[in-house]
Amino acid sequence: MLGRTDSRVRALVVLLLFVIVAGALGTRLAYWQVARRSDLAAMAVRQSSTTYSIPTHRGSIYDRTGTVLLATSVNRDRLAVDSKDQTPDERAQTAATAVQILGLSGDAATTVTDLVNSGRPYAVLAHDLTPAQSDAVRAAVGAAHPTAFDLILEPEELRQYPQAGGAPGTTLAAQLLGFVNQQGLGQYGVEQYYQTQLAGKDTVVAAQQDGSGNLIPDTSTVMEQGYPGEDLELTIDASLQVAVEQELLATWIADRAKRVSAVVMDPYSGEVYAYASYPSYNANDYQQIANTNPGAFLDPNVSTVYEPGSVFKMLTATAVIGTGAVQPTTKFNDPGRLWLDNHLTHVDDADKKPMPRMTFANGVAFSRNVVASQAALRLAPNTNQAAKILYSTWLRLGFGQKTGIDVANEVPGILHDPSQTPWRQIDLANASFGQGMAVTPIQLAQGFSAMLNGGTLVQPRIVKSIGNQDTVAVSKGRVMTPQLSQTLMQMMKGVISTVPFYRNRTLIPGFEVGGKTGTAQIWDTTKNDWKKDLFNYSFVGYIARTPGHPDLVVAVRIDQGTPKVIRQGQLEMPVMSFELFRRIAHDSITTPYLVPETQVVPPPPPAAP
Repeated sequence: MLGRTDSRVRALVVLLLFVIVAGALGTRLAYWQVARRSDLAAMAVRQSSTTYSIPTHRGSIYDRTGTVLLATSVNRDRLAVDSKDQTPDERAQTAATAVQILGLSGDAATTVTDLVNSGRPYAVLAHDLTPAQSDAVRAAVGAAHPTAFDLILEPEELRQYPQAGGAPGTTLAAQLLGFVNQQGLGQYGVEQYYQTQLAGKDTVVAAQQDGSGNLIPDTSTVMEQGYPGEDLELTIDASLQVAVEQELLATWIADRAKRVSAVVMDPYSGEVYAYASYPSYNANDYQQIANTNPGAFLDPNVSTVYEPGSVFKMLTATAVIGTGAVQPTTKFNDPGRLWLDNHLTHVDDADKKPMPRMTFANGVAFSRNVVASQAALRLAPNTNQAAKILYSTWLRLGFGQKTGIDVANEVPGILHDPSQTPWRQIDLANASFGQGMAVTPIQLAQGFSAMLNGGTLVQPRIVKSIGNQDTVAVSKGRVMTPQLSQTLMQMMKGVISTVPFYRNRTLIPGFEVGGKTGTAQIWDTTKNDWKKDLFNYSFVGYIARTPGHPDLVVAVRIDQGTPKVIRQGQLEMPVMSFELFRRIAHDSITTPYLVPETQVVPPPPPAAP
């Protein structure tokens, strides 16, 4: 007979082990259920919680009248797909449905098909569906194509630019406005500069979701309250903008130019009434432009620089008259060539011909390089001191630095500081007539405004109001005396009235007109030589209904224009820069409510102390 196998000691050991294990499990359970209860609950909430953003509305952009809509946002659908759980046959049918609805073929159809066949849980197939396409997707999802249930329509805000530009295939003020990309970020121009104000802020919401990822009703909590973007009202007049863009297109065609640009500005407030360049682009189709010609996005008025040529003789006049080194009536000999640096270098007049002894004012009017060079050399006893005086005049009038205009991607230009690298006589001479530096058209408009408004440097501005808040003119201070400003204005008036070549094609009956031309050679860095028969043409001038009180400053640039007449001292194009100025000035004064319709009565002079 077998012996008994039970044992009181063994039973007690087993029981003790059960007690220990049960105690440990109970203690651990109590730890999680009691001590860590709040942590586990918080973890569960986190795992079932989600946050999402409710997009806000981007502000619209209007012209100065507040009635012409230049940029706005509209709601459109985008088409997405979730093909993760579909069979290959279902994906093929889904892709075919999407391609048919979108009307695609070729590479575009292949791209959509590849996205569906990728099996991704989420992929965007198309943006900006038409209402008819959205309806077709709903119909396909609802009945006609049961396997198309993984096609998803999602609302998105799309930026539109509803006004046609002055040239075919463009939208109005495209380079000034910029555009908004698919991420809702402004790119270039006003859209980028005022991104924060236009975009507003999305509302951030927290909510609970079930195991399938669906939101649980009545669990949403606003974490960050958003607000809509603010509307902008520009200083631009839409009707004038169209007219200016049309003038630039016509000039571009006639002169076979690379680019033509213009700025129309109030010299007292800095408000910019028109601002354009051609070639331009269609901002509604910016993606295609980005793929084919991204350089079109650059704004030539603030983002590209060039040698201005003889328009800078007015800067030389500012320096020499302001210091008393030269007066408008000071006489100069003009042999047609001026030898410098101990006869090692020289500068020439455009025609390389001598002229009779003339006043400084006439030297500027007839754009004589030799006269400007001699005047600059009189600024100081030595070249380096004279160079520092001329350079400081440039800085005082806003060159070599950003104007502060409220558009994106402004550049400061290029100036060579004589205190860093001393100038030779040839450097000073070239600088006196606008060679050897690089500026922007908006800098020219700002600098000439100071010469014409009594001597105050004003900051150009594009935005007139943000929401309900008007912007204000920004003065950078007085940069010359009112007397010098009047003298420079009379010299600009003399340019037009003295030279028949300008007078016959620039004057506007019933108005006072003045300004300065500039023609500059263009250096070809690829050939290390001057470009042949291509030049930069500029004109910066004013128009005034009341004599001595300019209403507008107009700066124009014809980039790499092709002259039809090439003679010594004569490079004439079908549309010269001063003719383009006259056309734009005439468009401006005939724009309703832009300039006074009657003469301004100047204030009486202050009483003598």
